[in-house]
Amino acid sequence: MEIIKKASESLTIMTNIVLPNETNSLRNLFGGELLAKMDRCASISAARHCARRVVTASVNHVSFNHPIPEGGIVVLESKVSRAFSTSMEIYVDVWLDDPIAGKKIHTNEGIYTFVAVDEYNKPVPIPQVEAETEVEKQRYDAALRRKELSLILSGRMKPQDSVELKKLFSS
Repeated sequence: MEIIKKASESLTIMTNIVLPNETNSLRNLFGGELLAKMDRCASISAARHCARRVVTASVNHVSFNHPIPEGGIVVLESKVSRAFSTSMEIYVDVWLDDPIAGKKIHTNEGIYTFVAVDEYNKPVPIPQVEAETEVEKQRYDAALRRKELSLILSGRMKPQDSVELKKLFSS
Protein backbone atom coordinates (compact mmCIF):
# COMPACT_ATOMS: atom_id res chain seq x y z
CA MET A 1 0.00 0.00 0.00
CA GLU A 2 1.36 3.39 -1.02
CA ILE A 3 1.81 5.86 1.82
CA ILE A 4 0.57 9.39 1.17
CA LYS A 5 1.22 12.30 3.51
CA LYS A 6 -0.26 15.78 3.41
CA ALA A 7 2.10 18.61 2.46
CA SER A 8 1.03 20.42 5.64
CA GLU A 9 2.52 17.62 7.77
CA SER A 10 6.00 18.75 6.72
CA LEU A 11 5.45 22.44 7.53
CA THR A 12 8.44 23.91 9.33
CA ILE A 13 8.62 27.48 10.61
CA MET A 14 11.89 28.97 11.85
CA THR A 15 12.23 32.46 13.29
CA ASN A 16 15.55 34.28 13.77
CA ILE A 17 16.80 37.79 14.36
CA VAL A 18 19.57 39.05 12.06
CA LEU A 19 22.73 39.56 14.11
CA PRO A 20 25.60 41.94 13.20
CA ASN A 21 28.03 39.09 12.38
CA GLU A 22 25.53 37.77 9.77
CA THR A 23 25.48 40.98 7.74
CA ASN A 24 27.39 42.41 4.81
CA SER A 25 28.87 45.92 4.47
CA LEU A 26 25.37 47.29 3.80
CA ARG A 27 24.21 45.81 7.14
CA ASN A 28 21.88 43.39 5.39
CA LEU A 29 21.81 39.63 5.88
CA PHE A 30 24.47 37.87 3.79
CA GLY A 31 22.95 35.78 0.99
CA GLY A 32 25.00 32.78 2.11
CA GLU A 33 23.67 33.08 5.65
CA LEU A 34 20.13 33.08 4.30
CA LEU A 35 20.86 30.06 2.08
CA ALA A 36 22.13 28.12 5.12
CA LYS A 37 19.00 29.00 7.11
CA MET A 38 16.80 27.97 4.19
CA ASP A 39 18.70 24.68 3.82
CA ARG A 40 18.21 23.88 7.53
CA CYS A 41 14.51 24.70 7.39
CA ALA A 42 14.01 22.62 4.23
CA SER A 43 15.93 19.68 5.70
CA ILE A 44 13.57 19.57 8.68
CA SER A 45 10.55 19.53 6.34
CA ALA A 46 12.13 16.74 4.32
CA ALA A 47 12.88 14.65 7.42
CA ARG A 48 9.36 15.22 8.75
CA HIS A 49 7.91 14.01 5.48
CA CYS A 50 9.82 10.77 5.17
CA ALA A 51 10.90 10.04 8.77
CA ARG A 52 14.41 9.36 7.46
CA ARG A 53 17.81 10.97 7.32
CA VAL A 54 17.96 13.34 4.37
CA VAL A 55 20.68 15.00 2.33
CA THR A 56 20.54 18.10 0.16
CA ALA A 57 20.68 17.06 -3.49
CA SER A 58 20.37 20.51 -5.05
CA VAL A 59 19.33 24.10 -4.64
CA ASN A 60 17.14 24.53 -7.68
CA HIS A 61 16.15 28.15 -7.37
CA VAL A 62 16.63 31.04 -4.96
CA SER A 63 15.40 34.58 -5.38
CA PHE A 64 16.65 37.57 -3.43
CA ASN A 65 13.82 40.05 -3.83
CA HIS A 66 14.16 42.26 -0.76
CA PRO A 67 17.09 42.89 1.63
CA ILE A 68 16.79 41.76 5.24
CA PRO A 69 18.38 44.34 7.56
CA GLU A 70 20.42 43.82 10.71
CA GLY A 71 18.03 43.42 13.61
CA GLY A 72 15.24 42.24 11.30
CA ILE A 73 13.11 39.27 12.27
CA VAL A 74 13.33 36.56 9.61
CA VAL A 75 10.61 33.92 9.34
CA LEU A 76 11.26 30.90 7.13
CA GLU A 77 8.41 28.58 6.18
CA SER A 78 9.03 25.35 4.29
CA LYS A 79 7.10 22.30 3.25
CA VAL A 80 7.40 19.47 0.80
CA SER A 81 5.81 20.46 -2.51
CA ARG A 82 6.19 17.08 -4.24
CA ALA A 83 7.76 13.69 -3.61
CA PHE A 84 9.19 11.40 -6.24
CA SER A 85 10.57 7.90 -5.63
CA THR A 86 13.47 8.79 -3.28
CA SER A 87 13.70 12.57 -3.68
CA MET A 88 11.45 15.43 -2.71
CA GLU A 89 11.15 19.07 -3.60
CA ILE A 90 10.84 21.52 -0.72
CA TYR A 91 9.63 25.08 -1.23
CA VAL A 92 10.92 27.68 1.23
CA ASP A 93 9.31 31.10 1.69
CA VAL A 94 11.16 33.82 3.62
CA TRP A 95 9.45 36.74 5.32
CA LEU A 96 10.69 39.88 7.07
CA ASP A 97 8.42 40.25 10.08
CA ASP A 98 8.01 43.71 11.58
CA PRO A 99 5.85 43.22 14.68
CA ILE A 100 6.00 46.93 15.58
CA ALA A 101 4.56 48.10 12.24
CA GLY A 102 2.48 44.95 11.94
CA LYS A 103 3.89 44.15 8.49
CA LYS A 104 5.19 40.97 6.92
CA ILE A 105 7.17 41.30 3.67
CA HIS A 106 7.85 38.28 1.44
CA THR A 107 11.58 38.75 0.81
CA ASN A 108 12.82 35.51 -0.71
CA GLU A 109 11.90 32.05 -1.87
CA GLY A 110 13.85 28.95 -2.71
CA ILE A 111 13.35 25.46 -4.02
CA TYR A 112 15.50 22.66 -2.66
CA THR A 113 15.71 18.96 -3.50
CA PHE A 114 16.45 16.41 -0.80
CA VAL A 115 16.99 12.67 -0.96
CA ALA A 116 16.06 10.27 1.84
CA VAL A 117 18.86 7.84 2.71
CA ASP A 118 19.38 4.74 4.82
CA GLU A 119 22.20 4.06 7.30
CA TYR A 120 24.53 3.36 4.34
CA ASN A 121 23.62 6.65 2.65
CA LYS A 122 21.74 4.82 -0.11
CA PRO A 123 18.50 6.40 -1.39
CA VAL A 124 15.29 4.89 -0.02
CA PRO A 125 11.63 5.16 -1.13
CA ILE A 126 9.53 7.89 0.44
CA PRO A 127 5.82 8.65 0.87
CA GLN A 128 3.98 10.58 -1.83
CA VAL A 129 2.51 14.04 -1.14
CA GLU A 130 -1.09 15.15 -1.13
CA ALA A 131 -1.48 18.84 -1.96
CA GLU A 132 -4.54 20.43 -0.34
CA THR A 133 -4.46 24.21 -0.72
CA GLU A 134 -4.44 26.04 -4.04
CA VAL A 135 -0.81 27.14 -3.54
CA GLU A 136 0.22 23.57 -2.66
CA LYS A 137 -1.51 22.29 -5.81
CA GLN A 138 0.23 24.89 -8.02
CA ARG A 139 3.62 24.06 -6.51
CA TYR A 140 2.92 20.32 -6.79
CA ASP A 141 2.15 20.60 -10.51
CA ALA A 142 5.11 22.89 -11.22
CA ALA A 143 7.50 20.52 -9.41
CA LEU A 144 7.16 17.89 -12.13
CA ARG A 145 7.96 20.45 -14.83
CA ARG A 146 11.02 21.57 -12.85
CA LYS A 147 12.14 17.96 -12.42
CA GLU A 148 11.80 17.23 -16.14
CA LEU A 149 13.72 20.40 -17.01
CA SER A 150 16.47 19.44 -14.57
CA LEU A 151 16.70 15.96 -16.08
CA ILE A 152 16.92 17.43 -19.59
CA LEU A 153 19.62 19.94 -18.59
CA SER A 154 21.66 17.20 -16.90
CA GLY A 155 21.39 14.97 -19.97
CA ARG A 156 19.39 12.27 -18.17
CA MET A 157 16.24 12.89 -20.26
CA LYS A 158 15.79 13.74 -23.92
CA PRO A 159 13.66 16.85 -24.56
CA GLN A 160 11.30 14.85 -26.78
CA ASP A 161 10.56 12.52 -23.83
CA SER A 162 9.23 15.33 -21.65
CA VAL A 163 5.51 15.17 -21.05
CA GLU A 164 4.98 18.21 -18.81
CA LEU A 165 7.24 20.64 -20.66
CA LYS A 166 5.60 19.76 -24.00
CA LYS A 167 2.28 20.85 -22.49
CA LEU A 168 3.69 24.36 -22.00
CA PHE A 169 4.58 24.74 -25.68
CA SER A 170 1.74 22.94 -27.45
CA SER A 171 -1.46 24.74 -28.26
